[in-house]
Amino acid sequence: MSDAGSWTGTVRLRPGALVFVGKLGSAHAHTHAAVQLLVVGSGRVIVTDESGGERNVATAAISPGVQHAVRAESAFGAAIYLDPASRGTGVSAQDRMAGWESKAALLLSVPLDEEFPETALTLLTSPPAADPDPSLRRAVDLVDQGTAGPLRLADVAAQVGLSPSRLRHLFSERLGLPFTAYVRWARLRAAMEAVQAGGSLTEAAHLAGFTDSSHLTRVTHAMFGLPPSVAARGLRWK
Repeated sequence: MSDAGSWTGTVRLRPGALVFVGKLGSAHAHTHAAVQLLVVGSGRVIVTDESGGERNVATAAISPGVQHAVRAESAFGAAIYLDPASRGTGVSAQDRMAGWESKAALLLSVPLDEEFPETALTLLTSPPAADPDPSLRRAVDLVDQGTAGPLRLADVAAQVGLSPSRLRHLFSERLGLPFTAYVRWARLRAAMEAVQAGGSLTEAAHLAGFTDSSHLTRVTHAMFGLPPSVAARGLRWK
């Protein structure tokens, strides 16, 4: 595998989405909690699925919870991560992915320049999808707002008036991933926001509710196939 640290470019973090444009690097096998769209402008990118199958891609749409690895060879392009709970990007994993392949292909016609992130997000989030179950929406908001502290399924369920088993089912059915995976995603997103604001990785880890920077590192490896140092070293945040 090529050096994962070769990811260099610009990242824009927006509500519900993260967009990277630049030199694409490689990433070892990982399973993220976002809908990912990969657009390759030049070079070669090979995506490996959990069964070991390889595909040379110009575009790819990857559902939450799907293990995959990425090998990039002199590649330039964009990686778009869409929050599975975002009002704009859809709710049900099945509903979301139905049209993402065609949208990813359409993005090939968009210039990979400074305007690409906003153009891509306009394309992907319009028209907005319907909101999820109101209780699930409240649970998601509680998780998003509570990343600095402990987040337990039973506690969140009690606050939204559901049983833990029902809330667990809603996360899996409507967001396409378990409650614990969404919590990790929310914490990781909070850590990215802290890095974007100029915080160190250690500061970001504590602000996002990770036990320490090593915990943040493990989660980043598991969800992106990359060390968090890549975000601090090779990427420009806007």
